[in-house]
Amino acid sequence: MKDRDRPMPQNADNPRSIVVAAPRGFCAGVSYAIDIVEQMIERHGRPIYVRHEIVHNRHVVEDLRAKGAVFVDELADVPAGSWVVFSAHGVAPAVKQEARERGLRAVDATCPLVTKVHTEVLRYANAGFEILLVGHKRHVEVEGTCGHAPDRIQVVESAQDVESVRVLDPEKLAVVTQTTLSVDDTREIVEAIRRRFPAVRTPSKDDICYATQNRQNAVKALAAECDLILVLGSPTSSNSNRLAEVAVASGCEARLVQEAAEIRPEWLAGARNVGVTAGASTPESLVEEAIGCLRDAGFTQVRELRTAEEHVAFPPPRELRREG
Repeated sequence: MKDRDRPMPQNADNPRSIVVAAPRGFCAGVSYAIDIVEQMIERHGRPIYVRHEIVHNRHVVEDLRAKGAVFVDELADVPAGSWVVFSAHGVAPAVKQEARERGLRAVDATCPLVTKVHTEVLRYANAGFEILLVGHKRHVEVEGTCGHAPDRIQVVESAQDVESVRVLDPEKLAVVTQTTLSVDDTREIVEAIRRRFPAVRTPSKDDICYATQNRQNAVKALAAECDLILVLGSPTSSNSNRLAEVAVASGCEARLVQEAAEIRPEWLAGARNVGVTAGASTPESLVEEAIGCLRDAGFTQVRELRTAEEHVAFPPPRELRREG
């Protein structure tokens, strides 16, 4: 870590420390999506259109925009015949059909772990099941997942919502989840569903992605050692918001900030150990800047708290493999 190489202030009898979570920051799905956009720009030149933000981080979006990406909310804003990339959050089949009808050349950067949830939805729907999707109704990932079986899905946002669920046949009911939720909150909701519908089918393995789980576990470990946890991430990033919530639920004060400039001196007053982590769409450069800010504020020691190893990587989509 670059900031560890900085000279440390001397004469600190009781040094204030920075504890950096690991894993943190980019997950394999985010790296996969960013790489796709960058490869498309390199191969085909600018502009490359991207439907919605490729990931929920302003710094990533601005960097790709400077390289030649054009972000649009609707496919109607993409000129016919242009290349368009679908974001990591996934899209409904209707969006892909619209792209074909408009003569667009589409590359799908949906995270493969989100695609796995889409496949589960289709499997259950084709077997005649109704589906409860645990997630946030306005999140783009949830909108894309619902689009795979719009007549068979109900979104459940909380354990309280379970009481208002109405289904035709409790014996033919299944659950899937948004991939970026709080592990603990999701468990509570799924348990409430099981209590009300004992025959419900639940995933054999959590839909919450490995990176979300790992980062939340790391925050819990930070909370046991720190007075304050800074989460680097966008306010529109579901997984970043969940990290802050997990920290608070673990008994530690937490602040969600987009960059070091947002760190307030009064937050640091009286803190001996400050934890630092980052959402799955946050570049490591922002973590380094936050560490530098804390060093300047008198936190003289930096150490990493590692709770898991990650070696996941996804191969490029078939559209890029064909071109390669």
